[in-house]
Amino acid sequence: MSFNLANKPAAQRSEEETEKARLFELWQHNLHRAKADAARLFGEKGKRKGKWAEWLRAQLAELTPAEYASMVQREVRRLVAAR
Repeated sequence: MSFNLANKPAAQRSEEETEKARLFELWQHNLHRAKADAARLFGEKGKRKGKWAEWLRAQLAELTPAEYASMVQREVRRLVAAR
């Protein structure tokens, strides 16, 4: 299996490039909101104590689209690691 786009058929290259562009646009337009949501979720850690991780998973599961939920999850991980 090759990951080099030049080795893939033109139609597949086009699909992959379109998907990359869509994901980049989603990231670009939602990064600020994802950071704000992550800060809000992280802010609950002290209040929820031992149940925070379970609560966090439920909150992340409600976010759509899945790519946005992943952005928020990465930001929460960054905040946890920085603490």
